[in-house]
Amino acid sequence: MRTRSTTILGLIYKGKAAMAGDGQVTFDDTVLKNKAVKIRTMFDGKILAGFAGTAADALALYELLDKKIEEYSGNLPRAAVELAKEWRTDKMLQKLEAVIAVTDKKHIFLLSGTGDVIEPDDGIIAIGSGGPYALAAARALLKANPKLTAEKVVRQAMEIAADICIFTNHKITVETIK
Repeated sequence: MRTRSTTILGLIYKGKAAMAGDGQVTFDDTVLKNKAVKIRTMFDGKILAGFAGTAADALALYELLDKKIEEYSGNLPRAAVELAKEWRTDKMLQKLEAVIAVTDKKHIFLLSGTGDVIEPDDGIIAIGSGGPYALAAARALLKANPKLTAEKVVRQAMEIAADICIFTNHKITVETIK
């Protein structure tokens, strides 16, 4: 049996960053919660982070990421690399089952316990069960209507993902950095 917190979509577009997360938490194939908030602001609202995976593990990683961001004075690339190194090498942290998406207005990363620090070429990150659907929808929305704002793209893409993925719901939270 497994608890899941699922879909997060992050985007940097036209100098703004937005991140959206659904509210669904499941335990195996049962919905336990509909209004979970999986996105956090950090560093006085200058950084957004979202998680997919086990909630307790993600919360532990949020705390560690927050410390790294403070330690490196908001330098997100450096904090991300240092978190990934510690996560990968620390025996206790290696057991944590979560993936984090994190962004400021210049950088967006996917961080994992296997040492991944991935910055996508197109400024779009999606994680969790509905991640591939949200990613595809965001890319299509940007091609179809480049006048959309970052906030509208992540919201609409998450709505599309929620229509497709059974582990993603329509209780969408959106945070932005302007």
